[in-house]
Amino acid sequence: MTRIDKNPGRGGNAVEVRGLVKHYGATKALDGVDLDVRAGTVLGVLGPNGAGKTTLVRCLSTLILPDAGHATVAGYDVVRQPRQLRRVIGLTGQYASVDEKLSGWENLYMIGRLLDLSRKDARSRTDELLERFSLTDAARRAAAEYSGGMRRRLDLAASMIGNPSVLYLDEPTTGLDPRTRNEVWDEVQRMVAEGATVLLTTQYMEEAEQLANELTVIDQGRIIARGGVNELKAKVGGRTLQIRPSDPADLAAMARALHEAGLDGVAGAQSVPDEGLLLVPILSDEQLTAVVGLLGTRGFSLAHVATALPSLDEVFLAVTGARATVTEPKDQEVAA
Repeated sequence: MTRIDKNPGRGGNAVEVRGLVKHYGATKALDGVDLDVRAGTVLGVLGPNGAGKTTLVRCLSTLILPDAGHATVAGYDVVRQPRQLRRVIGLTGQYASVDEKLSGWENLYMIGRLLDLSRKDARSRTDELLERFSLTDAARRAAAEYSGGMRRRLDLAASMIGNPSVLYLDEPTTGLDPRTRNEVWDEVQRMVAEGATVLLTTQYMEEAEQLANELTVIDQGRIIARGGVNELKAKVGGRTLQIRPSDPADLAAMARALHEAGLDGVAGAQSVPDEGLLLVPILSDEQLTAVVGLLGTRGFSLAHVATALPSLDEVFLAVTGARATVTEPKDQEVAA
């Protein structure tokens, strides 16, 4: 089946957001958000609870109207062209929203027909997605009989049935077991390989690192950091030099030698006997060279030397600081 033609917008961006604002009373859920998502990529949006992630997704999927700013998705204005836009996007929210009175097969087939797929294509796509999400055996059972994980998988399949140009995944794997989570990841990667664009909100650092080409961190309605995974890690404050001596008994002596040498900028060297490693925080290549050189001149034999960037969890905590206290409202107006 042919994917719906995309109009990725200017400069190869599938999503362009400028100065987006959304108020709930005195609270600014979005406070002037600027955002670009390149066509055919995955943008991971990270942030604490109440940061504005879900409000952003709802604005971009035409479920609520922004109070100010401008956004285009797949070339369509989210306020002025909502009907056209809805035909080329898919959305999976934080909670499954399938019709429980219909069977899994009927849910997907109905959505396919609503998206103007032919009867043949709707049946084919329904069968394909039920198989991909391990729901074939339960296809004819009412969704009300599904477990929570099965409903979630059905909801994800529903968002993908029309082969959307742009797919919004709002914390899509919350509550899923590891196998199902991996199935979701595989399907997302498959869609991107076929040309789709994905905006993914998540609090799972592993998920962001696995799927996202670029990351944006949002807090209190504002973008506070953006860039590639390694780029954001580097901004947090350097690397850790991991040194494994040939003789584990040398660990304490190596740490002592570094402390006594007082090398510029090198502090906090720690030995980890259980792993046979000496961990040294470094901020530059010059420091790395100085540390390795000093240990060599002191006669220590090294079996392994490597550097590691901070974890994505550390990046998240470093850039967001104190967790947000604002709770995004549950009841939202629906755009016309």
